[in-house]
Amino acid sequence: MAHTLLSIQVIPKTPNNEDSYDYVDRAIEVIQKSGVKYEVHPLETTMEGELEELLDVVRRMHEALVEAGSPSIISQIKIAHRPGGISMERLTEKYRP
Repeated sequence: MAHTLLSIQVIPKTPNNEDSYDYVDRAIEVIQKSGVKYEVHPLETTMEGELEELLDVVRRMHEALVEAGSPSIISQIKIAHRPGGISMERLTEKYRP
């Protein structure tokens, strides 16, 4: 079982002040290719895994946004770590149909 949940919202600045959705999509692609369990939500994406692995995904997300031309990125990150194990399902099961 995973020990960490990490939720991230990336806020990339765009080179010509265009819409940032394409940049956010690129960041989510990094998560998808990483192989970690994740859920995309309207304002953030939550990943499940080991802390070191998830922080590495965050690093790769920022690198991908820089490569895409973003001159700066702000990320808001929330981390829940439980040595005994933690999962998205366990925390949200009572709210799921």
